[in-house]
Amino acid sequence: MAPLSDIEELRRFLRSPLRQRLAADQVALCFTARLARGVDIVRIARSTGYDVLYIDLEHTAMPADIASQLSAMALEVGLTTLIRLPSSDPHHIAQALDGGAMGIIVPHVEDAETARRAVAAAKYPPLGTRSVATLIPQLRAERWPAREAQAVINEETSVIAMIESRAGLENVEAIAAVNGVDVLFIGTNDLCVDLGMPGQFDDPQVDAAYRRVIAAARGHGKHAGIGGLATRPDLMARYVAMGARFISVGSDVSFMLTAARQAAETLRALPAG
Repeated sequence: MAPLSDIEELRRFLRSPLRQRLAADQVALCFTARLARGVDIVRIARSTGYDVLYIDLEHTAMPADIASQLSAMALEVGLTTLIRLPSSDPHHIAQALDGGAMGIIVPHVEDAETARRAVAAAKYPPLGTRSVATLIPQLRAERWPAREAQAVINEETSVIAMIESRAGLENVEAIAAVNGVDVLFIGTNDLCVDLGMPGQFDDPQVDAAYRRVIAAARGHGKHAGIGGLATRPDLMARYVAMGARFISVGSDVSFMLTAARQAAETLRALPAG
């Protein structure tokens, strides 16, 4: 039987670029996978300068096995994978993390209890109640001392709570206070809908919401995130200046559409020879 491996090697393998950048109070950039199914998208996200591959399982039909393949590839290239879950159900949390993701994005967090349950499902004891699966991608099919390996995985696993409703906004201070929540991530589109002003990103209520979430996050040693503003770099810049550090920049679909549209418009505008 092979000897147990050096736990520091596992620590280096699992070191999260997301957590490193946030710990240094630097901006962390997320590339969202919605359309792509091949592992090439992982290398593309890494080579174009992103820190996080954000796999959206709430708004796509991507199956869990594809998400696991992308997550395993991301571990190999040094990219943090976060999975946006269909819900906060512990089953979805276990499936995402045991599939190789190093963090979860929990949608529709509206109170501290939902956040506490998500953290508990995401962390091994004594920090939580995550069940132990031995053949997960994080362990590389190698033998590690169990207690130390689980502690390292706990340290590098991130929990992102989405604030995307009036109720979540009203309870944001209590959510921010939950031990184990790392980022309060504003879902701007859903928040606007719940506030009765869909798509109105310039409304003062949106600005006030960002100010409140950023203040709550900073007040509890956490970070704030920007979502749904890919078409508004001016607003993203404003909220980064306020203190937001986790940014959903855009998706594979939006990047492709933007580049394709720009190329077509440029070529259509050429004078006929």
